Amino acid sequence: MRGVVVALGVSMAVVAAPAVASASVDSVPTPKLTWTGCEDGFQCSTAKVPLDYDRPSGAKIDLALIKLPATDPTHKIGTLFVNFGGPGASGLQRLRERGKWPWLFSDQLRARFDVVSWDPRGIGNSTAVRCFGTLAEQESFFGSFPEMPGDPSGNAAFYAKSKELADRCEANAGPILDHVSTADTARDLELLRRAVGDAKLTYHGISYGTQLGATYANLFPNRIRAMVFDGTMDFVGNATGHDGSGKSVPLDTRQDVATGISQTFDQFLRLCTEAGPKCAFSSGDPKAKWASITARAKQAPITTDGETWTYSGIINAAADLSDSRGWPDIASLLQRLYDAKDTAAALKASEPYTSNRTEAFNAIQCGDSDVPADPAIYSRYAESEDQRVPYFGRIAVLDMMSCAFWTATTGGSSDRYTGPWNRPTSAEILVLNNRYDPSTPLAGARDGAAELARARVFVTEGYGHSSMYVPSTCTEQVKRDYLIAGAFPAAGKTCAIDASPFAG
Repeated sequence: MRGVVVALGVSMAVVAAPAVASASVDSVPTPKLTWTGCEDGFQCSTAKVPLDYDRPSGAKIDLALIKLPATDPTHKIGTLFVNFGGPGASGLQRLRERGKWPWLFSDQLRARFDVVSWDPRGIGNSTAVRCFGTLAEQESFFGSFPEMPGDPSGNAAFYAKSKELADRCEANAGPILDHVSTADTARDLELLRRAVGDAKLTYHGISYGTQLGATYANLFPNRIRAMVFDGTMDFVGNATGHDGSGKSVPLDTRQDVATGISQTFDQFLRLCTEAGPKCAFSSGDPKAKWASITARAKQAPITTDGETWTYSGIINAAADLSDSRGWPDIASLLQRLYDAKDTAAALKASEPYTSNRTEAFNAIQCGDSDVPADPAIYSRYAESEDQRVPYFGRIAVLDMMSCAFWTATTGGSSDRYTGPWNRPTSAEILVLNNRYDPSTPLAGARDGAAELARARVFVTEGYGHSSMYVPSTCTEQVKRDYLIAGAFPAAGKTCAIDASPFAG
């Protein structure tokens, strides 16, 4: 997820958070975890937690957990809880896929900690937000979802389908829909900390996981051993907007995600040019070729390799810069589009949906954040942002369009956390961010860190979103030294990435 362009009028006065936050959790019995092997060295378990923390003895929901046990249990420090972002991403799936990536969790780090992730409430294998009766119904719905419109002519259809998603979730999701706030997930995390027996929490939050971490840090400020925020959000900007802008400016627009995408795309073109033949799009002038592709696509879709790409589809593909290891594939696509002839073909097929990630994303994000409810506001910003940030301005306006209708149907979340964000914590937080991040721009990360009581920003001279997608052995060591020993890097130090995206 995202960042913000400026922090306006942020008060650093410490305001007392509601006392009920910790008290309501402290009264809940600690869940009992029974770990069983679930292939490839992982262990899995399930925790039962309250659906509604205002009624802790009432209905319960299930949280699905996964663990990669410490390889040196004799010297184990404790448990490292990891949230991989989203919201909506499955922690079970991502830890299976990424738990053994050495630039994310080195052998030294894995030796000292059990690495644990989970599907937060509303997501995946935990009690989930389900807006469709069957997988076929879900796939049919998203398969017919219009592309994000590249001009005003597509707005009406896109808005209508976005509203339909909100309406379907309101009608079908059931009680869980009202209890998937980040604050509720932070309370779940407090119960999970107790369940593994750790005196204080050790945590690594990536992208949206930083919003979860900041919420936990302010609900339970004295229960933190160490926290790494990686690809960091602006917490005030995400929840309410600065100076009350939340209900008048779209969420990612007020966090200036468009500028983050644009600056990162400029680096993509620069590095491609410098890479020469190692980058498929490097011949000639890549910037001029990009302008040619988009101008042509505005006139008519472009066909290549049997697929037809609209202007909107091309913009969204080019903006998918989070994982810089995939930049060569983007370069190859752009070169194919540049070389393509105008021949008829079927429109590019939608990817199948096999999870509830989109539904969960909206349920959590729309409930957590103030957003404009008037579609006309989005229409106006789509045009003005497209002028301000060519190509990418519209994305940060329309990427959460369902939230405009979500608040009208569900009323948002009564349990959401909106601050304060600066309660003094028992440990100083390490904030990691790449110099060029298309999802959480560095300016927003600095704003988010400034909103916390105790945090230090560390910059990786890299391109893409978080250390998960931008391998840097140096950055992993900075994180490892902090998590193991509480050591911060020297002032002014930065880290390089392991290799250029086009190194081959």
